[in-house]
Amino acid sequence: MKTIEIASLEALPAAAKEFVELMGDNTVFAFYGDMGAGKTTFINELCRALGVDTDDTASPTFALINEYRSDTTAELIYHFDFYRIEDLDEALELGIEDYFDSGAVCLIEWPERIAAALPADTVSVRIRVNDDDSRTMEISE
Repeated sequence: MKTIEIASLEALPAAAKEFVELMGDNTVFAFYGDMGAGKTTFINELCRALGVDTDDTASPTFALINEYRSDTTAELIYHFDFYRIEDLDEALELGIEDYFDSGAVCLIEWPERIAAALPADTVSVRIRVNDDDSRTMEISE
C-alpha cells in the first residue's frame, strides 16, 4: 500500500503529480471516501496533472460519466460518479464494462455501488479526512 498525505488544498497539485507517478500501467481507479472527503476535488486535480484543460473538468454526478481528453497525450479519461446509480443493472446498461476494458483511464467515485462489475485489477484509493482537515490517501492494488 502507498500513502499520499494532502495537508491542504494548496498541496493538491503536488499530490496529483505524485499519484500520476504511481499509476503505472493501471487504468481503473476506484475512489472510496465519505461524502465531502474530497474525491471529486482530487480527481479534478488529477485530470489537470494528466493534461486535461482545467475548464473541462466537473463532477459527473448528474451525467454519471464525463469524458475528457488529455491535451498532452491525447488519451481518453473517463470520470464516473455512481452516487445516484440505482443498481448494478443501471450501470451495466451504461456499458461500464466497455469503458473499463477500453484501456482508457477510468476514475470512479462511489465504486461500492458497482463493486461486482469492477475489474480484478482495479486500484483502490481510499481518502480519509483527518482531525486537522488534511487528507490521507491510501492506494492499494
